[in-house]
Amino acid sequence: MTKIASAAAALGASSALGPLIMLLGMLMFALNDAMGKWLVSSYGLGQVILLRSIAALVILSPLLWKAGMAPILGAERKGMQLARVIFSTAEVFCFYYAVMYLPLADVMTYWLAAPIYVAATSPFLLGEKVGWRRWSAIAVGFVGVIITLEPSAKMFTMPAIISIIGSAAFAFMMISGRFLRATPDSTLVLFQTAAAGLAGLVFAPFDWSPIQSGGDLMLLGLLGVVAMSAHMLVNRALKISDAATVAPLQYTLLLYAVIFGWMFFGDVPRLTMMIGAALIVASGLFIFIREQTLKKRHEDKPLEVP
Repeated sequence: MTKIASAAAALGASSALGPLIMLLGMLMFALNDAMGKWLVSSYGLGQVILLRSIAALVILSPLLWKAGMAPILGAERKGMQLARVIFSTAEVFCFYYAVMYLPLADVMTYWLAAPIYVAATSPFLLGEKVGWRRWSAIAVGFVGVIITLEPSAKMFTMPAIISIIGSAAFAFMMISGRFLRATPDSTLVLFQTAAAGLAGLVFAPFDWSPIQSGGDLMLLGLLGVVAMSAHMLVNRALKISDAATVAPLQYTLLLYAVIFGWMFFGDVPRLTMMIGAALIVASGLFIFIREQTLKKRHEDKPLEVP
């Protein structure tokens, strides 16, 4: 009985700790985004991504040392790994370009639409069946994106176009990740971080700006540390709590983006952004809940005996 009680207590603690870790991870991602927006206003895009990647690799190196070279050299599906790092590199460049010109909350709204893109393309790319309920939610999500874009000439400005491309790249990165479930998280993060660093190294010489202060140098290094910490916290939350509990908490990123955008950059959310974001979040949550319901129904279905 004592062992059962101890196990139950540990399970309860994990269930409570998982959401807290996820919320902290989302806060770290939001801080990373706000710091990135601040830094790209003074330094080159390639420069920021290069220094961010170097700092992240330094933090990641102990985990890689412990795991050894086997997970890296023996990584599955080399072609899919390459596709994923291309998408992830495009995504990070698009994100930091977008926040140079758009409010943080606007950019975050576009990126939160990525699960909707995943659901919309999954029948064609993953062979998954999507019923009318999820198609309806997908349609609502796309309406939210259009409202956020404010149908006008603004839809065709470069920052808006880059935002859509970046969020689509993020969605395809998520889809490619579904094919690479056997690859350790540390290996996936290594590949995408190293690829972003190499791309930053290529572009940095063309827009390098002398670092203006020790504080800026610290922020440039801290950017990678915060991003890596966010990845680790989210992965940890998903390991100790079920996805149905912690995954919806990703939408707190929008709240953080509104707060940080107002605090640090004086951004006041537009009504159209708030309406569009509400539709996108509602659509994303419905799609996630529906997928979890269908997954549980499939798991609970009794096996047929021939």
